[in-house]
Amino acid sequence: MRKNLSFFVLLFNITWGIAQLTCASAVNLTLGTHTAPSITGTAPTTACSLGSPGTAGLWYKYIPVQDKTITVSTVIAGQNTDTRLMVYKGSCGALTCVTANDDFSGNSSQVSFTALAGTTYYIVFDNRWSSSGFNFTVVETAPVINRLSFTALPVSVAGNFNHCIVDMNGDYLDDIVSVVNNTQMVISYQQSGGGFSNVTYTIPNTVVQPTWSIAAGDYDNNGFNDLIYGSGSGIAFVKANADGTGYTSDRKPQSFLTQRTNFIDINKDGKLDAFVCDDNAPNRFYINDGTNMNHNQGGLGDFPSGGNYGSIWIDYDNDGDMDMYIAKCSGGGSGPGGNIDELLRNNGNGTFTNVAVAANMANPTQTWSSAWGDFNNDGWMDAVVGINSIANGLSKVMKNNGNGTFTDVSIGSGYDVVNSLSREYVAYDFDNDGFLDVLGAGNTIMFGDGGFKFTPNLTPYSLDYDNRPIGDLNNDGFLDIQNGNTVMMNDGNTNKWLKVTLQGTQSNRNGIGTRVEIYGAWGKQIRDVQSGVGFQNMNTLNTHFGIGQASAITKVVIKWPSGLVDTLYNVTPNTTLHVVEGTHLGVKEVQNTEDLFTVYPNPSEDMINFKSKNDFSPVEAKLYELSGRIALQTKVERNSISIKQLTSGVYILVLIDKNGKTYSQKVTKK
Repeated sequence: MRKNLSFFVLLFNITWGIAQLTCASAVNLTLGTHTAPSITGTAPTTACSLGSPGTAGLWYKYIPVQDKTITVSTVIAGQNTDTRLMVYKGSCGALTCVTANDDFSGNSSQVSFTALAGTTYYIVFDNRWSSSGFNFTVVETAPVINRLSFTALPVSVAGNFNHCIVDMNGDYLDDIVSVVNNTQMVISYQQSGGGFSNVTYTIPNTVVQPTWSIAAGDYDNNGFNDLIYGSGSGIAFVKANADGTGYTSDRKPQSFLTQRTNFIDINKDGKLDAFVCDDNAPNRFYINDGTNMNHNQGGLGDFPSGGNYGSIWIDYDNDGDMDMYIAKCSGGGSGPGGNIDELLRNNGNGTFTNVAVAANMANPTQTWSSAWGDFNNDGWMDAVVGINSIANGLSKVMKNNGNGTFTDVSIGSGYDVVNSLSREYVAYDFDNDGFLDVLGAGNTIMFGDGGFKFTPNLTPYSLDYDNRPIGDLNNDGFLDIQNGNTVMMNDGNTNKWLKVTLQGTQSNRNGIGTRVEIYGAWGKQIRDVQSGVGFQNMNTLNTHFGIGQASAITKVVIKWPSGLVDTLYNVTPNTTLHVVEGTHLGVKEVQNTEDLFTVYPNPSEDMINFKSKNDFSPVEAKLYELSGRIALQTKVERNSISIKQLTSGVYILVLIDKNGKTYSQKVTKK
C-alpha cells in the first residue's frame, strides 16, 4: 500500500511538471504559495520589456473571478534563485504582454497587475538566469475600480514639440503651445465659449528647440508669458512683445546638455529668474536684472559630473522661501555624494544648502523627476520620488515630518508593488476628491486617498511615456492631459473644485513661488505655484483644488513671495478666484486673545516669551506688519522666539497651536 501511494505521488509530480511545459498545458494557479520545478518547458517568444527571452519556460495561468489586483512574487525570505517573470494575456500563439519584471529585490522578481474577471492571464518564468526550481506566491488585493475617464480629442496643430499648456495671452485660460521648428510656434488659444483659435508665430531663429524641456513665465512682467527652451546644447528664451502679438529670441551662448528648466524668483526681487539642470556639470541659472538674463553657474547643485535631471521648486520647510529638489538620473554616481538626489534648502540670503542626507531624501534610485504635494493634507509638502530604472529599487513615497526630515512610507502605499517606469511624475487632484493623485508610470493615474495609499485606475489610459502636459482645456474645473496630438479631456464627476489665478504686483506677475492655502470642512489644503514640474513638460500656472462634496470654502490664504498675505473668506466652490496681490491684506483672520497667553517683555529688543493659560501650547509664530505683510515666521521653542532681526515698530503676533488654531496680540519691537 505504501509503495502504491509513493508511486501515485511520483506520478502526480511528473504530471504536474509536464503540465507546465507549454502555453496550452499551463496549470491553473490558486492563491497562496507554490513550489515550481526546474524550468524545462517551451520558452516564451518574447520577454516583454526585459530583452531577449530564455531558452526554456515554465507556464502557469490564473483566471480571477472578480476584478482584482494580482501580485505574483518570488520575493521569499531565504530564497536566492535568480528568477525572471512575464505575464501575458490572449490566446496561445497570439499572446500580448501585460507586465514583466527582473530583479525586483535582489535576484527575485515580482509583478502586480490589474486583472479582469474571467480573463486568462499566463504567468511565465524563463531560464534566462537560472533553470532551478523555486517558490512563489500569488496574492489578490481589493477590487480596483475606474475612478475617472477621459475622452480623446484631436489637436489640430502637429508640432514637433507639444509639451506646453499654459495661458499665453493673459486671460487665465490655458492654451496649447506647439513648437514646430526653430523659427515657428503655434499657439492654440482657448476661447471663452469653448474650442481653440490657432495662431502661427514666426520668430527669429532660436537655433535650439525644446528637445529636453520647456518652461513658461512672464519674466518681464508685461502680462504675457515667455518661454525657455532646453536643448542638448543650451537654452534660448522666447520673449513675448508688449502686446503679445509677436516673439523675439534670446539664444544664450553657453553650450551644455540641459534637462529640466524652471522659472523661479531666486533672489526674491520680484522678477523671475531661470534655473536649468546641467547633465554634465554644476547647474546653470540666469538672474534677471530687468533687462538681461545673466548666466551663473554653481551654488545650486555643484556635483562636478552633473547628473541633474528633474528640478522642482517647493517650500518643503514652510519658511516662506522656495527650496529645490533635484532628481538625479544615475543612482550612486562616483565620488563624494555621487549622483544621489539633492534637497537644496533656501537659506533666505541667496544661498542654498544640500540637506538631503539629514532630511532622509538622499535617494540613490535612478529617477528623472519627483512629484511633490501635500498628500495627507497636514500642511507640509511630501514627495513621490519616481523611478525610471528598477536597477536601484522602486519609487519612494516620502512623508514630510514637519521637522526638516522625511519618513519612507512606501510599504503599503501601492508604489511598493508598481515597477513600471516613467520620466514624468507630477501631483494633481485629477478627480477633485480633495486628495492629490500622481500621474506617473504605467499609463495610469495613481489616485491618492489622503493617507499615502495610491490606487491605479482599473482601465489603463493611453498615454505617452513622457509627453503629457496638464491644464484645464475647457475651463470646467477638471484637469485635462495633452498626449502628443491628442487631448485627453477629463470627463469629470460631481466633485466640487476651486481654481485660483494670480496677478502679482510686488511679486512676479505670475505669482510663481506663492503658497496658496484653502480651508473648509476637510481642514487645510496647500499648493505651491510652480513653473516646470515633472521632467519635460510645462503645465498650467493656475492653481487647482478639489474639495469633494464639501459645500463651502471658509477661507483662502495667498502667501506671496514678497511677504504679503491676502486672505479671502467664504469663497464659492466651482468658481475661478482671481487675486491681485495686495488687494485683500490684513490679519483679520485672527483675533486678539490676551486671555489665553501673555507676552513678556513687551516691548522687547530681542527675545519675547509666552506664558500660556488654559493649556494653550503654541508650536509656530508669525509676526505681521500692520499692512498685512508677514515679517517673520518661525517655530516656537521653549515658549519663546527671537525678534532681534525685525526693525523697530508694532507688529501683530500670531501664535498657532498643534491643532492649527490661531491667536494673536500686538507686540512692539524696540
